[in-house]
Amino acid sequence: MNRKRILTLIIALLVIAASWWNVITAQTSLTIRHIQRAGVPLLYMAPQQNQKVPGVLIAHGYAGSKQLMLGYAYTFAHAGYAVMLWDFDSHAANTQPLQSDSLSSNLNVAYSVLIEQPEVDRSRLATLGHSMGSGAVMSAAINNVNTYAATIAVSPTGARLTPNSPRNLQLQAGSWESRFIANAQRLLRAAGGENRNFADGKARNLVIIPNAEHITILFRARSHEAAKNWLDATFGVQRQSNYIDNRILWYFVQLLAWLVALGAIAPIFNVNLNQKSPKIVNWAGLLAAPFFASGALMLFNNVGNIDGLGGVLVGGAVSIWYGVAGITWLAIMARLPRLSIKAFFAGLFVFALLWIGFGAMAQVVWLQWLLAPVRLQLFPILAITCFPWFLASGVAQQNITFGKRVLWWLGQSVVLIGGFILVLYLLPQLGFIALLLPVFPVLVAIFSYTASVLNEPWSYAIGNALFFGWALAATFPLAT
Repeated sequence: MNRKRILTLIIALLVIAASWWNVITAQTSLTIRHIQRAGVPLLYMAPQQNQKVPGVLIAHGYAGSKQLMLGYAYTFAHAGYAVMLWDFDSHAANTQPLQSDSLSSNLNVAYSVLIEQPEVDRSRLATLGHSMGSGAVMSAAINNVNTYAATIAVSPTGARLTPNSPRNLQLQAGSWESRFIANAQRLLRAAGGENRNFADGKARNLVIIPNAEHITILFRARSHEAAKNWLDATFGVQRQSNYIDNRILWYFVQLLAWLVALGAIAPIFNVNLNQKSPKIVNWAGLLAAPFFASGALMLFNNVGNIDGLGGVLVGGAVSIWYGVAGITWLAIMARLPRLSIKAFFAGLFVFALLWIGFGAMAQVVWLQWLLAPVRLQLFPILAITCFPWFLASGVAQQNITFGKRVLWWLGQSVVLIGGFILVLYLLPQLGFIALLLPVFPVLVAIFSYTASVLNEPWSYAIGNALFFGWALAATFPLAT
């Protein structure tokens, strides 16, 4: 490594350290407890003070985790609330099978543990839930109308609301999720319409969070603040808090720093074979791939349950789509580069760096990155299934200019989004994929960057397939 690369690496590591410092200091003056009860992993957070404070149950959505809801938890805890988060059955660290009554039973476990905590005033309780979790908390607040003084439903699904229950209901939706805005408006009408009658428990409110969709709404300070203000109005809390949850911003700063570090270190491997495929064949393979992959999913659906392929709900179908698309792409290119030992170990190094850069901080910011044993067993299957796509992508992007890499990023993003839209048309039961479409361009950008710094198909494919397989195993619910 020359001096410039060493200096770049040192600066990147300093940025990573600074990012971690800003994430860790968010815990200052808070009491945090990790609890396991009846197989449900729970996370409790409260201000460090002697007096009793209101308690809030916070429920995540489908394919979510307790970490995904930490923006609300930190905002509430710094404002004087005790909060309890948990993983629903088959989600994140909870490996219990998802049953018809899992949502309500898991919520009841969280409630029981919350009111046991010494900081909690059990006479002042509230709930907040996102998407699938919104339905769970609204139903709990309706069935236990005297238990919960306020309910906040973010990107709400459905529940049987009335003007009297649940008490003091706030609905939130992002301006970019029209379906959930319509849900919220319908629920607001059923609940009696907007008003500020907190004393009688009939207050109702709809908040549209600008420039937010189904996932990004969870990280918007305006959503956190609106929810906190609703709780303050319900409980008459006067405590002032200047805390704004910026942990997700520091997460992306450190992720970029890890990618810069990869760029500084990658030349050590020097595994470029200096080969290049014909441009027309590469593009032809990419454009044909989604049709074969979507057709394959249709065939799998005729044989068995498409939802649970690969051991995870929806994620297994995603991995098979990638696998068939990649095999199609490779077949049309009709070229398989030679694998060297150096390229193999370079790929493992790339996986290790991406695993740490993407996941170490994610574990405490927004994602259950460490895999439970059953998920760890599924990880290699998902990674191997996805591998052909990344090998084909690596072959196509070898030895091209920056401008052409940008074009390949755009082409792959369009093909992935278009291909999965076709899947949704053919297999509407995989509808959750629609919420993931905005993520594909971001992931492809990361993958394209690693292709540029390695410039060798096998190391690129091994590193990114392992990383993507891990992400699928970590994110989606387990199939029952």
